[in-house]
Amino acid sequence: MQIFELKGELRSDLGKKATNALRAEGKVPCVLYGGQENVHFAVAEKDLQKLLYTPIVYIVKVNVGDQCYEAVMREIQFHPVTDRVLHIDFYQIFKNKPVVMEIPVKLQGFAEGVQAGGKLSLVVRKLKVKALPANLPGELVLDVTSLGLGKSIKVKDLSYDDFEIVNAREVVVAQIKLTRAARAAAQEGK
Repeated sequence: MQIFELKGELRSDLGKKATNALRAEGKVPCVLYGGQENVHFAVAEKDLQKLLYTPIVYIVKVNVGDQCYEAVMREIQFHPVTDRVLHIDFYQIFKNKPVVMEIPVKLQGFAEGVQAGGKLSLVVRKLKVKALPANLPGELVLDVTSLGLGKSIKVKDLSYDDFEIVNAREVVVAQIKLTRAARAAAQEGK
């Protein structure tokens, strides 16, 4: 899991007027939950670009004043018209407490079913993983080399030592769909 450093400044005014003034200055109001008390802070909007617009999942080191917190992003609010970031909620994590995060799925290999004329389909792009922060993976790599025509990989087929997948066991992660050409070839073969 990669770490992203983010510098913020503590907020004392929490009203609507103060929040709108912050946004006019090019800053985004944020809240850090999960610790002893909630921490309200603001970060520069330009500092968030590399954190938000990437498929990589980060553990965020938030520096607010003289304090440093490790956190993960929980929720992001965007403006409905301009898509500017309006607000971000962070959740503080601790080394000894497990955390649940959505981790991207990456398929690897040339599937047998694709060689036979099928089409590989990634059904679920992210899976919820529960683990200690040190054991969180950056991505879940699935080998699809032995996946045949009409076959699929479900959550129950996946097992890892350092973390567990929290999604329902019957959820299909990836599958090989039969194309019309593959069906026609199968019909001719009969």
